[in-house]
Amino acid sequence: MEMNDLILVSVDDHLVEPPELFEGRLAARHAEAGPRFITRPNGTNAWVFEGVERSNIALNSVAGRRREEYGAEPTRIEDLRRGTYDVHARIEDMNANGQLAGLNFGSFCGGAGATFFGAKDKDLALAVIQAYNDWHIEDWCGAYPGRFIPLAILPLWDPALAAAEIRRVKAKGCNAIAFPPNPSKAGFGSLQDAGWDPVWRACDELGVSVNMHITDASMAVPSMDSPVDVFITNMPVTLYSTASDLTFSPILRTYPNIRFALSEGGSGWIPHFMERADYVYSHHRAWTHQDFGDRKPSELFHEHVYNCFIIDQTGVDLRHKIGVDRMTWECDYPHSDSTWPESPETLWAQVKDIPEAEIERIAWRNACELFGFDPFEHRAKADCTVGALRAQAGHVDLSFLHTEGRGMPEGHQKGKPVPWSAVLAQMNDAGVARNVNVR
Repeated sequence: MEMNDLILVSVDDHLVEPPELFEGRLAARHAEAGPRFITRPNGTNAWVFEGVERSNIALNSVAGRRREEYGAEPTRIEDLRRGTYDVHARIEDMNANGQLAGLNFGSFCGGAGATFFGAKDKDLALAVIQAYNDWHIEDWCGAYPGRFIPLAILPLWDPALAAAEIRRVKAKGCNAIAFPPNPSKAGFGSLQDAGWDPVWRACDELGVSVNMHITDASMAVPSMDSPVDVFITNMPVTLYSTASDLTFSPILRTYPNIRFALSEGGSGWIPHFMERADYVYSHHRAWTHQDFGDRKPSELFHEHVYNCFIIDQTGVDLRHKIGVDRMTWECDYPHSDSTWPESPETLWAQVKDIPEAEIERIAWRNACELFGFDPFEHRAKADCTVGALRAQAGHVDLSFLHTEGRGMPEGHQKGKPVPWSAVLAQMNDAGVARNVNVR
C-alpha cells in the first residue's frame, strides 16, 4: 500500500451552520421565534435565539488561515473558508484532502445541541432541533450520498422525547447521536442516572452510536494565567474522566449492543486508563461494591467504546493494547487542530510501517462498522482513494485566506505567550454569547 491508496473516513469534522438553514423548516407558529442569522453593526455575524447572540469563534473555523492568524475573535461568514458552511465547497475541500467521508458536528447548535437545552419555550426548542436534524440529514448529508455520516442532536431535557427523536432520525437513515460527555454539567442527570435509560435503550435496540465530543474547558485549564497552549493540550484527555464515568456506570453492563465514541479524545492514553480501571476494580471492589462478574472493566470498555485521533503516534505504537478494532481517524476540519489539507501525509507518516489490514481498520473500516456506513454503496472502491479524490480537485484554491492579520487578542504583546484569560476575554468582549434586546 502507498499513501495514495488510503481510504479516509473521519469520525470527527465540523460544520458552520449556513445563514439559510432554518428557512422553510419551521412551522409558521415557530418561524418568527426561531434562530435568526444577523449582521452586527461592526460587520460580524451571529445567530440570535431567545434573546441571546451567539457568534462563531475563529478557532472553530480556521481552515485556510495562516497559523499566526489563528485566534478566537468572532468572524464574518465571508472571513471563513466556504467549505465550512457550503456543502458543495466542502466536498471540494474533502477531495483536495483525499478524504472520502466524514461525520460533522455543528457549531451554533453547541456541543450536542446545548444551545437549546435552556430554552424557555421547549416546544420551540424541540421544533428547532428537529429542523436542524432534518436539514443535516437531508440537505447536508443528502446532497452527496456516501460522503457524509449523519449525526443528530437531541432534546435532552426530556429523555423520552430524546428517545423518540432517535427513532425518528433512525428512520431517516441516521445512525449517530451527539451526547454531552458529562450531562450533569448541562444541568441534567449524570451518566449514573437511570433516567437516561430510554435514550440508551433506543440506541441499543436500533444500533445508533453515542458520540461524546470534548466540551469541558473547566477541566482543561488549571488557571486563568495558564497559556492557551495548556487548554489546547489538555482538552482531549478531559475525556479520561468520561471514560471512567461510563465504564463504572451501569450502562455498559446493561445494554449489550450500545456503542460510544470519544470524539476528539485521542488514543494514546487508553492503555493507561484500562490498566488503571482494572487495578481499581481488583484492589477496591471489596468496599466500593462494583460487580463486573467474571469480566474486567477494560473488557467492557473495549467492547463498547471507540476512540479517535488526529496525530497520535503513541496510540499507533500501542494499538494492540488499545485494540486496533476500536481506533478511528479524524480530520477535525475546519478546527485549529485539523491536518487539512495534508491529512493523508500526516496519517501516512504515523501508520506506514504497520500492516495494511490494520491501516484500513484505523483509516476507514472501524468507522464504517461503528456507524453502519457503506462507503462503496455509491461509488466504486477505486474511486474512493486519496489519489482518486485528489485527481478531481486540481481546481480547488488552497491559497491562504485574507483575514486582515486578525487573531492576536487586542492589546496583547506580540511574541509573548497568550494566556487563557486573554482568549476568554476576547470571546466575551465580542459577544460570543450575550443577551440582546430582540423585538
